[in-house]
Amino acid sequence: MKLLRYGPKGQEKPGLLDANGIVRDLSDLLPDLTSDCLGRATLDKLASVDPTRLPAVEGPVRMAPIVADIGKLICVGLNYSDHAAESGMDVPSEPVLFTKATSAIIGCNDPVVLPRDSVKSDWEVELGVVIGTRARYVEVDRALEHVAGYCVVNDLSEREYQLERGGQWDKGKGCDTFGPVGPWLVTADEVPDPQNLDMWLEVNGKRYQSGNTRTMVFTVAHLVSYISRFMTLNPGDVISTGTPPGVGLGQKPEPVYLRPGDRMVLGIEGLGQQRQTVHAWDPALIDG
Repeated sequence: MKLLRYGPKGQEKPGLLDANGIVRDLSDLLPDLTSDCLGRATLDKLASVDPTRLPAVEGPVRMAPIVADIGKLICVGLNYSDHAAESGMDVPSEPVLFTKATSAIIGCNDPVVLPRDSVKSDWEVELGVVIGTRARYVEVDRALEHVAGYCVVNDLSEREYQLERGGQWDKGKGCDTFGPVGPWLVTADEVPDPQNLDMWLEVNGKRYQSGNTRTMVFTVAHLVSYISRFMTLNPGDVISTGTPPGVGLGQKPEPVYLRPGDRMVLGIEGLGQQRQTVHAWDPALIDG
């Protein structure tokens, strides 16, 4: 089942994508797709609905962030060994964790707005893991039971802020619009093996990233278990699990960074695609 939210900012509605790629409205069943809808009972109820009996949504629509109240966006750094190498960093012995501010979260195709004076903004296609039930000190072999589903995340990063401004990764990761998620939440039953998903990203038609989640250093199950030792994972929290090689920072002979007018297209097998246009600093594009 592919669950989603659609509509203008402030007017989002819940929906699902049917087998024919048609967005269907869920407003008669749910007021919105919120964290308390991600438990097994609600997901089973939604899965029992015949999508053809739901109203079809006409015309192109804005895809909103997949959950209305994402509580935490927790990211994992250097979780692909070849990405660590291109970044000039060692493969970690334990997962490297940081957070993105929830103010960074946007719909999958919303404008990406560069921070004022940014010169080193970069891209990262990542598998997002959406928590469905509370996880605290869970064992690895039970960890996936707490996952509601999966999504695409673009973990945008301002490398100067991240690496050259005092060693605080959050500064370069949490900029406004630097967390596109979606287009939809694919429930866990449709992703039998999260460790075998192809992923890719292009900028201006050039493919920079091609990878597969099987090359993760730490698996999804390991990450859910590990993170749950340090903080409670609540329904609606999202874990962004790291990126394969091909980021702008690692390009040779010189890094390549995002500029206004650039267009990104990225996707993960079975989880959909994102498309973003990069803009210079303009608060109206963030707030609008």
